[in-house]
Amino acid sequence: MIVVTRLNGPQFAVNPDLLQRIESAPDTILTLIDGTKYIVEESVDEVIVLIQAYRAQVIAQAQQLQAQDAVRRLEPVHDAAEDTADERLAPMAPPVQLHPRRV
Repeated sequence: MIVVTRLNGPQFAVNPDLLQRIESAPDTILTLIDGTKYIVEESVDEVIVLIQAYRAQVIAQAQQLQAQDAVRRLEPVHDAAEDTADERLAPMAPPVQLHPRRV
């Protein structure tokens, strides 16, 4: 989300993926894909910079998560074959006795 300021003052966040266009006429108008329009104080260039920063942050976080995932894959994994049968079954619910159906 990017934070922009309405022409009359309050700030709000908008999802840049939902922006269809940004116009300057002379106020900056954000038009969403559903046709909703917002007039904001920021210039077209400022909104573009906000969108670029948002997208850069998304890419940076994705790369960070990917790197963390790669590190996790390199960490030693607990070998389930070393567990005893009792340790493997402990978290499971006790078995239920089934009875044959009488006709």
